[in-house]
Amino acid sequence: MAVGGETRKRPAAEDPEPRPCASSPAGGGKRRRYALGSADDYEKLDVVGNGTFGVVVKARDRRTGKKIALKRLLGEDEGAWKVEATCQTACRGHPSIVEIKDVVRDGKTGEIFLVMEFFGHRLREHQLLPYSEDVTRVMMRQLVDAAKKMHSSRVIHRDIKPENILVSFGGLKICDFGAATWMKPAGKPYERCLAGTLPYTSPEQLAGNRCYGPAVDMWALGCIMGELLTGWPLFGGDMTEKELLAELSNKLGDLITELFDVLPELSPSGREVLTGLLAFDPEKRLTAAEALEHRWFAEEAEKEEFPGFVLCRP
Repeated sequence: MAVGGETRKRPAAEDPEPRPCASSPAGGGKRRRYALGSADDYEKLDVVGNGTFGVVVKARDRRTGKKIALKRLLGEDEGAWKVEATCQTACRGHPSIVEIKDVVRDGKTGEIFLVMEFFGHRLREHQLLPYSEDVTRVMMRQLVDAAKKMHSSRVIHRDIKPENILVSFGGLKICDFGAATWMKPAGKPYERCLAGTLPYTSPEQLAGNRCYGPAVDMWALGCIMGELLTGWPLFGGDMTEKELLAELSNKLGDLITELFDVLPELSPSGREVLTGLLAFDPEKRLTAAEALEHRWFAEEAEKEEFPGFVLCRP
């Protein structure tokens, strides 16, 4: 179990929730065609984030005066930004997913920008860890419900981590769909198995299995739940993919036992959810719908207040 350490980057029915690795959005509909707007409509202000897939800039809409976020996409792969934009568009309307508003092009440079709502700071930068169980439950309810929306929309995020969770007054939002993909039919492999960040990468991806499913997002949420409760990343550290897979394969049960020793006040129901999210076998891992139905989320969470952030039960 890693104490601290940097994270390294790797490259409409809801019931039942899909488990397998649908190649088209929302179960087969046509993908949205974008008539690109002009980046000149936005005044760029400050850089607020850098990542593998792009640079995020706070900007002002010259027409309305409102603050928005512009993500300048790196690389020239037109297909990549279209997948990112359409995946994020498929998840619009959920309160815990950053909303994409438009796609624009800079007429002079040809650069493509995603226009998104501007929302708070990254959870990694919030520096209020660890959280109590009650606050963790409120935060996880929002994140798991966001995962339910994504998975019911046939989208796998593949890079859920604290850097891709924004926090503001009263809530959380998942952002950065740069590694997102549409679910493939069962048995059809993805082009790559590692698509996220090592400490949040599922065992099946570490093992090189390119036919995975939405369970990879649930593993990442289990890692985040543990991190919220303890204040540090659970796995990875300075390990290689091979070393982390070996540790999870041989010692996952012991690592979870050690985790519970560190968290003696965590309720039995909280332990059940964490264990269910961190199941080594993706077929036994809790889905988002199953997790939300667990008694842990049915328990009342008291209103918690602390500087700069208020969490209330939804």
